[in-house]
Amino acid sequence: MSGHGHDHAAEASTRRSKLITVFAITFTVMFAEIIGAVLTGSLALLADAGHMFTDSAGLLIALVAASLAMKPATMKRTWGYKRAEIIAAAGQAALLLAVGGFVIVEGIRRLFEPPEIGGSTMLWFGIIGLAGNAVGLVILASGRNHNFNMKAAFLEVLNDALGSVAVIIAAIVIAVTGWLQADALVSLLIGVLIIPRTLKLLRDTVNVLMESTPDGLDLAKVREHILALPHVIDVHDLHASLVASGTPVLSAHVSVEDKCLTDGHAAGILSELQACLAQHFDISVEHSTFQIEPASHRDQESIHH
Repeated sequence: MSGHGHDHAAEASTRRSKLITVFAITFTVMFAEIIGAVLTGSLALLADAGHMFTDSAGLLIALVAASLAMKPATMKRTWGYKRAEIIAAAGQAALLLAVGGFVIVEGIRRLFEPPEIGGSTMLWFGIIGLAGNAVGLVILASGRNHNFNMKAAFLEVLNDALGSVAVIIAAIVIAVTGWLQADALVSLLIGVLIIPRTLKLLRDTVNVLMESTPDGLDLAKVREHILALPHVIDVHDLHASLVASGTPVLSAHVSVEDKCLTDGHAAGILSELQACLAQHFDISVEHSTFQIEPASHRDQESIHH
């Protein structure tokens, strides 16, 4: 168990180090793009810088959450700070929505009132942004599916990279043709890129906070498996949720034949239930909780779920 715990601590420390590195890169590129937006008057650069400002704040939140998640559980907080990553991801999503809305509104305005923009200077700052984002993506790629926090960070940097590509394209169009509306169109594109992924992330985090059944877990099949076990009569009060990404929990009241509680067979049924969930539904033994009841106790339950 100590080796298993050490592995988890090492993984968490590695993820935190990655977040620190990507935060430093993103903040630096953001600062460079703000300078570029001031020098060129480009909304696309300003939009990308604003996006990166939000991402820097989001990455900082993710970093704090990753640090809190390493804290051990206590009698007051029995799950430790695992939910911190969910709250952090929800906060990032809210910030991204605000940035996306601003960019779209300002982009529409600039379609009709395009300001003068320095295309060649804008191009160089777009290249700087893309290079920084590419490094960030490489750093985060291997851990992006580990939890919501890392997924949110990866999506933010990916959106930044796409925004930088769009900035480069707009800069080339402006430099070659002089068509200033290209800057506004790219800004709108960045806004469109921000919102759909953000809404999905927000939906996923809200589902966790609402303790919805985890994606991919079919409670009807769980019920079928439990009822198929020998001596099981009924199952009710069946609930499943996520404490944090990668930590599904399940609880249920399981009615068994009355004799099972007197002949010592109840312990064996409990082991079978836990083994069933671990084998078929990837819910660990320590995260499944069953209340074993005699069948005669069902009439005393006022509410069945």
